[in-house]
Amino acid sequence: MSTEQVEIHEVTIEIPDKVKVSEHHRILNVEGPLGKTRKNFKKIPVVLQINGKNIVVKSIGTRKKDYAIFKTAESLIRALIKGVQTGYTFKMKIVYAHFPITVKVKDGYIHVENFQGERAARVSKVFGATKVVSKGDDVIITGPVLTDVSQTAASLQQNTKVKNKDSRVFLDGIYLFEKQDGIEK
Repeated sequence: MSTEQVEIHEVTIEIPDKVKVSEHHRILNVEGPLGKTRKNFKKIPVVLQINGKNIVVKSIGTRKKDYAIFKTAESLIRALIKGVQTGYTFKMKIVYAHFPITVKVKDGYIHVENFQGERAARVSKVFGATKVVSKGDDVIITGPVLTDVSQTAASLQQNTKVKNKDSRVFLDGIYLFEKQDGIEK
């Protein structure tokens, strides 16, 4: 057995002035100018402590796996704080060859109508407090939570995937072409 000192990984994340962070039963609540969000850390093996204007994250073990989980938890917390401050914007392009595709948002669902001439609309879910706006041939997805915005975009892109045809020829669909920080007006 080695007598070397074991290195425990630890990082301190500073909380900005306009952001409030609280933790209750390993659920981290983050509130900022763009809204509220929460993340459950019950199944993520790290130690979370809030000391004034700082969040201290510590790894539980010393293996590579523990370090990877620790860095994931750190990036999740940074994304939550950044999201309630500036938000995230994903831009998607509507691509069609013959049948013009129309996109409408109704009651928390995105309806893609006339996709390859289909009579029934293809429906995708809008996750969380994400806002979806259709402007011409662009679909702009914005929101304060990165996971919700990206999941909405991925759901929309997967829903308009062409099946049982040559994907090199049938290029119709809705594709992500830009990701940026900040909410576009």
